[in-house]
Amino acid sequence: MAETIRNVAIITKFNSIEAERAASRIAELLITKEIKVYSIFPSIISNTTPINPQELGNIDLDLTFAVGGDGTTLRAFRITPPKTPLFSMNVGGNRGILSEVGIDSIDFAIRSILVGQYFHDLRLRIQASIGGNIVPPALNDITFTRINLTRTPILSIKLMDDQINQRMDGIIISTPTGSTGHSYSNGGPVLYEGLNCLVLNPIASINRMPELVVPIADIGILSTHDAQLTIDGQEIFKVTAGQNVKISRFSQDAQFIRLRKRGMRQLAKLGF
Repeated sequence: MAETIRNVAIITKFNSIEAERAASRIAELLITKEIKVYSIFPSIISNTTPINPQELGNIDLDLTFAVGGDGTTLRAFRITPPKTPLFSMNVGGNRGILSEVGIDSIDFAIRSILVGQYFHDLRLRIQASIGGNIVPPALNDITFTRINLTRTPILSIKLMDDQINQRMDGIIISTPTGSTGHSYSNGGPVLYEGLNCLVLNPIASINRMPELVVPIADIGILSTHDAQLTIDGQEIFKVTAGQNVKISRFSQDAQFIRLRKRGMRQLAKLGF
């Protein structure tokens, strides 16, 4: 039985004519079904209501469409209300590992969603606090890196009542969803996306600290030098030397809308 869909937001890749055209087609199909469609600035789609990202929390959204690549999907999850499900389309992106369909399947996807032929795919997210100040959640990863390229800090990493002290350039804290992202580029393993665990992937560790796959638990990080925290490769926050960073599971899992079940779906997107 199909869920009632009344309000939909469309978030489009920046400066992509291809994504804009796809978003217009999505809006057209939804509007013919008397669904209210909001387009998120800077994108303005004909016959939709344009709004700023900050206004999304004031709308009772039933669904969000992310039209672009993985970067658009990651951005969409950070700016939409936490409980809002999201459908990702790879239009104008590269691999589109997070996406469900491409531009050729727009009409099929909309028809399937409107008749309830889909399911929810939940993914854990993580969130950091810097000196007690909470930053936006990450679906893929949180990367802690040094700022001064001439001085390598000692990082103190606290996990499950243990503490590791290592001199290194930084560390990537990745979810299973993000295991195909920055962590993978740094030599990390690819994890099945539905697992409840985290990957700790050191960056240029002097003593070659191994990558760790650990259960979900609070992680503390302390650096002897100034550093920066990067959320999903898109938002950067400064961390001063000696400032406590805490990384925890975010209270709301990300909800993807999927049309069909697949096993290690990300392997095909990586070319295997």
